[in-house]
Amino acid sequence: MKRSEFIKYASSVAIVLAGGEVLHAADLNWSEWEKSKKVKLRFVVASDGHYGQKGTEYEKYFETLVTRINEEHSANPFAFCMINGDIIHDDKAHFPAAKKALDKLALKYYVSQGNHDKVTANEWEKIWSMPVNLDFSIGKNAFLIATTSNENGTYLSPNVDWMTAQLQKHQSKKNVFIFIHINPGKLTKHAVDSPELFEVFAKHKNIKAVFNGHDHDEEGIKKRNDIPFIFDAHFGGDWGTPYRGFRVVELMSDNSILTYVMNPIDKINEVRF
Repeated sequence: MKRSEFIKYASSVAIVLAGGEVLHAADLNWSEWEKSKKVKLRFVVASDGHYGQKGTEYEKYFETLVTRINEEHSANPFAFCMINGDIIHDDKAHFPAAKKALDKLALKYYVSQGNHDKVTANEWEKIWSMPVNLDFSIGKNAFLIATTSNENGTYLSPNVDWMTAQLQKHQSKKNVFIFIHINPGKLTKHAVDSPELFEVFAKHKNIKAVFNGHDHDEEGIKKRNDIPFIFDAHFGGDWGTPYRGFRVVELMSDNSILTYVMNPIDKINEVRF
């Protein structure tokens, strides 16, 4: 938007800042507004491909996801892609083909274990060359990936001891982003409830957001104890939202988050918080 257009429409525009404060655009300094729009970090999240599920076009779903993410990455690069669980559908024999499909992504990607990814921790590491519980950092931001299942497909909370250690390790980071397949706050029909985990979360105010898959019909943001739990619907499987897509996340210069879903062609459900 040009400065003249900004002034023209300022009286009708409101911005919600990261701390919850609402400002009218007319009250903003133009240079500060421009600064706040700058993207510091950009990544993409998708979940629930269910490669191998009978009665679904799972090969097509994976191909579409990879093609569209690569197109978005080419136009405006992502730091990484996160595939947040239920990569395959129950039978571990599907992992080689699913991995081959995801290896066509033109950017670094990470994976988390969902309840349909039925392998042991050792098998998972052999397949993906990364453990089921993993942390990494980009600048002042830490990223935690934790399993919420096992070889039996059991619904689990993340390992609380591991999560505690990682949050302590990254307590000096400005932001911590957490990726787990199953929601731990009983916020959806298919979630689990982990009060012990929330006791740990309460001690770390730098948790910026938790990303969940699993619930194919969830495409928004839910909160518990002021922590945003962000869903991305699904890119495969036989149920859920009428579209199969992925979520784009942008960390802005003012430390707010701009996020939206690609369905997978059009941008929908844009939110800034």
